[in-house]
Amino acid sequence: MDHLLSGLRAAAEPTRLRILALCAHGELSVSDLTQILGQSQPRVSRHLKLLSDAGLLDRFREGTYAYFRLAQRGPGGDLGRTLVDLVPDTDPTLALDLERLETIKRSRAEQAAHYFTENAARWDEIRALHIADSEVERAMLDLLPSEPIGDLLDLGTGTGRMLAVMARRAARCVGIDSSREMLAVARANLEAAGVRNWQVRHGDLYQLPLPSASFDVAVIHQVLHYLEDPADALAEAARILRPGGMLLIADFAPHAVDDLRVDHAHRWLGFAEAQVAGWLRDAGFACPGALELPGQPLTVTLWPARRLAAGRRVAEPAEHGLEGRS
Repeated sequence: MDHLLSGLRAAAEPTRLRILALCAHGELSVSDLTQILGQSQPRVSRHLKLLSDAGLLDRFREGTYAYFRLAQRGPGGDLGRTLVDLVPDTDPTLALDLERLETIKRSRAEQAAHYFTENAARWDEIRALHIADSEVERAMLDLLPSEPIGDLLDLGTGTGRMLAVMARRAARCVGIDSSREMLAVARANLEAAGVRNWQVRHGDLYQLPLPSASFDVAVIHQVLHYLEDPADALAEAARILRPGGMLLIADFAPHAVDDLRVDHAHRWLGFAEAQVAGWLRDAGFACPGALELPGQPLTVTLWPARRLAAGRRVAEPAEHGLEGRS
């Protein structure tokens, strides 16, 4: 009752209700909202604080910026979604707000496209060396749990592609990346794809800004080969997974394309199946084997693993990979 009354009091003001409706359409900064609402930064900040304190908005810090979106969990999230659904689509004030929001989204998309264009040629060089991305994505989706996924985390989310691919399989998707430029690309891509259940955050894969045992599935797609210490990153992934949670890794098998180290900053020229399996066991995972997707000259390997409950013994590695899949 107290949570409900607190939320209703916080939302019972025209500007704050407009903010709720806008934040249901994506992650917005104070600067974004001041442009849309035509109000001063201090006034918008006060409204945001009241809504956040009432649990109606989630607030995330990214450098000097704070981003807000409609709360995705808890009673505040349920109430926020109910209130937003009650706002008429034909309301002229909201319609104008959403037009201004689309202008901001177009500007984001243009900036992201500029960054992507400058770097796309480098990424295309790598894509040409291995099996089609669509085949890798299809294989990853096949390896995900068959039961509904609650919370999914994409580590090193980059352009946000994995979030877009897997969003329909999870109630909530969160992407972490250390590059703010890539986060801008991810936001633009996810907004363009019409995905609604996502968040992207700035963070360090060795020290994730997330509580322990808070996700059901974590994905690391073509990221390990950039890391100085993959084993530490896998241990941190284990920390944020719930017991029984799944970690799914996609990366290259060992190769001799040394140009990737020189021209694309790859720290590792692929990984042997036993090498990654050993890191996973040390981090507290059970890894049944790996799935290889051969390409020319690069082979993509998928490692599915399950987080064991505390105190359980990790089984010895199997002699073979996934039956019938490699």
